[in-house]
Amino acid sequence: MKTADVPQKVKDRAEVIRSNAHGWYVEKIAAYVHWTPQTIRQVLHRWQKQGLKGLWELPVRGGKVRWKEEDIVFLEETLKQEPRTYNSYQLAQKLERERRVKLSPDRLRRVVKKKGVGTCQEKNAQPY
Repeated sequence: MKTADVPQKVKDRAEVIRSNAHGWYVEKIAAYVHWTPQTIRQVLHRWQKQGLKGLWELPVRGGKVRWKEEDIVFLEETLKQEPRTYNSYQLAQKLERERRVKLSPDRLRRVVKKKGVGTCQEKNAQPY
C-alpha cells in the first residue's frame, strides 16, 4: 500500500530494512541508498530495538517555548502606549517583571523581529 503522508525518510528506512531482509549486506545497501554504512547499521539497530516506531523521526530537540502570543501582544501594546523607547534588555526586564516570562535580550530580539513588532521610534518616524 502506498501512502503520500509518510515522510520520505521513513520510506527510505523501510527500504533499508526490506533490502536487509532480502539478504543484502550493509555496504551494498549503503551504496544503493547513498548513505554511509554506519547510518545503515543505526537504522537496522533501531528497527531491532523499536520495531515500526524506530522508522519514524524522534521528537525535535531544543528547549520549549517560554513565551506565548499574549506576551508579544503585551510588548506591542507597551510600545504603542508608552512615549519612551526600549532596548531589548529593558524589554526583557519588563517582560520578566510584569509577565513572569524570562527571555534573554538576544532571544527576545529574535522573537520580536520574527513577529514583526516595531519600536515606537519606528512607528513615529517621519518620512523624508
